[in-house]
Amino acid sequence: MGLFENRFEDGFVVTSLEQAVNWARESSLWPMTFGLACCAIEMMATGAPRYDIDRFGAGAFRASPRQADLMIVAGTVNLKMADRVRRLYNQMPDPKFVIAMGACTCGGGPYYKYGYNVAKGVDLVVPVDVYVPGCPPRPEALLEGLMRIQDKVRRMKDYHKGQPVEVPVPARTGAVMLPDELATPELATAFAAENKERAKPAK
Repeated sequence: MGLFENRFEDGFVVTSLEQAVNWARESSLWPMTFGLACCAIEMMATGAPRYDIDRFGAGAFRASPRQADLMIVAGTVNLKMADRVRRLYNQMPDPKFVIAMGACTCGGGPYYKYGYNVAKGVDLVVPVDVYVPGCPPRPEALLEGLMRIQDKVRRMKDYHKGQPVEVPVPARTGAVMLPDELATPELATAFAAENKERAKPAK
């Protein structure tokens, strides 16, 4: 203890306002009730008694984005859904965090090459704090991602002197990336004709 030894009575704790606020935030993360595809089943399993996400203070899934501070994007993000995901993210109060759960969410997964209707990573839509890969990831992996979010909250310095008002968040930008053989309509037509030729039964 050193400097503070024998200076305070038993049970007296010394901390800073910043550490106290961060401890409260990391111990009461409220995820949004939000599932897009099959990864949402694993997210539901994480909230069930076997894994019990409530041990980490994150069991209060909120149905309104205005009451949530953690978005777990669980499942494939279609381009039609991307606009809604962004709208929900914008409605969440600051500070807010995002977990990308599953291979489809992290980078397109099996739809990366030919899934023209799938966003190639949710980080094209919202800034992502933690990636949880897998197809689908196990509940333990999601709990690990939650603990990494808690580590990030623990290191926040909102009340620290000299900190910028807004910390820039790195994010990918761009449109859907098509493979070279589908880059232009002519190449796409040629590719379709070639596939059709290959599909013919052998004589």
